[in-house]
Amino acid sequence: MGDTAERILLSFDAEEFDIPHEFGRAISEDEQMRIGREGVQRVLDLLDEVGCRATFFSTARIVLHAPDLFRRAVNAGHEIASHGYAHSTFENADLKRSREAILSVLPAGSSVVGFRRPRMAPTDAGEVLRAGYTYHSSENPIWLPGRYNKFFSPRRWSFEAVGLGESDPPRAEPLRLLKIPAAATPLIRWPLFWLSFKNTPRVWTQAMTAWCLRTDGYAALYFHPWELCELNAMGGFGLPRCVRRIDGDALTDRLRRYLRWCKARGEVCTYAEFADGVRRANGSAARA
Repeated sequence: MGDTAERILLSFDAEEFDIPHEFGRAISEDEQMRIGREGVQRVLDLLDEVGCRATFFSTARIVLHAPDLFRRAVNAGHEIASHGYAHSTFENADLKRSREAILSVLPAGSSVVGFRRPRMAPTDAGEVLRAGYTYHSSENPIWLPGRYNKFFSPRRWSFEAVGLGESDPPRAEPLRLLKIPAAATPLIRWPLFWLSFKNTPRVWTQAMTAWCLRTDGYAALYFHPWELCELNAMGGFGLPRCVRRIDGDALTDRLRRYLRWCKARGEVCTYAEFADGVRRANGSAARA
């Protein structure tokens, strides 16, 4: 994989805090946005402290609500990618709509080249590519009861061939979209994502991360900014214990220690940087 070896791809799904709806708890739009904004600010402060850059897969709604924070993120060297227009609804038109809305408030010269569908829901690769993205990260290759059944899906990055749409000009070869699944270990498919991070000891997460790095040369991680807010102190919002088990300052400290370990183990980078390395190493078959 050339210069993509030994890389930790760090990402945060920046979104309005609507997860209480999934568990039957009402929450106002103002409160969703307030917690979403607070979480992004906490993450940016932490990343400044530990000296890591990350990708923020962001809904257009939260970006438009807190443009100052996302401009700060860009100026600090972080990547802004799309997480759809809103977190609770999606239609194919949102792919382009969200990208254009996000770009409208970012500094001049910014780009939005990555997409992750909320809740890792399946999305047509051709629609993603035609909306202007060069990679997507909308799959968790694990089995999680009630959520994911992707245990036998490819664990590592791959190119998805994209067929021609009705309005596409003829091509000799199909375009290909880079897919970067969330990290899962070989064999047992242990997931390296937010829910496992807060429900197992940090040393276990580090061991599983090291396994992925040794085997694949990289590990694609994701968390949520709202996890760093003091959710339990605010009543817990009816969330299951596994979702709110560690939050606020306690989770921030655990993540701080983990990110420092990551920096010592490999290079922490954005998804776009990793995608660029993959394309350079694999020729011009993918859309650049």
